[in-house]
Amino acid sequence: MGTLLATVCGMDISVTARPADTADVVFLVDLYRKLEAEMVAIHPMWPRADGLDEPVEESFLACLDDAGARVYLGEIDGYPLGFILGRSRSLLAHEAGVRVAAIRMVFVEQEARGVGVGEVMRETLLEDFRGTGHQLFDAHVLPGHRLAKNFFEAGGFAARSIVMHHSDLGDGGRRIRAHYRPTVES
Repeated sequence: MGTLLATVCGMDISVTARPADTADVVFLVDLYRKLEAEMVAIHPMWPRADGLDEPVEESFLACLDDAGARVYLGEIDGYPLGFILGRSRSLLAHEAGVRVAAIRMVFVEQEARGVGVGEVMRETLLEDFRGTGHQLFDAHVLPGHRLAKNFFEAGGFAARSIVMHHSDLGDGGRRIRAHYRPTVES
């Protein structure tokens, strides 16, 4: 568990990150919905391409049961105000045995930002993955999300890839299901 002692407005606070468990799913879902609202405002495709599958509760339970995934809660004085989700994956076949740990999501409640919750979660997650032999790390950030970009750059990350997107739907992907019609096989 990662810990940071900080002083905010003259009060000492304890900022920690701990592994989430099944009893924490209610907090994780609440925090995820707040993240989702922020991400949709930046790009409407986020919940359809980069978020979690619905129902979100089941997706979190699957992550908690997946040996290649890590979910941590960030807390101030024991109260969860953020989460981070990381997953391990193999590189291409010609890099057999080499894995990269990717931070897929990180979120901290607005009023808890700036006191180290995100940093403690990020560093705790990275140390966890380092303990399993990982030396390569990615972080997913939406274009235009300057705060997230700055957060990861402060942790030593640099861009290595940018995913470009185009939608013929005319609405940026806001209503994919309404536009999608499966092809009829003859």
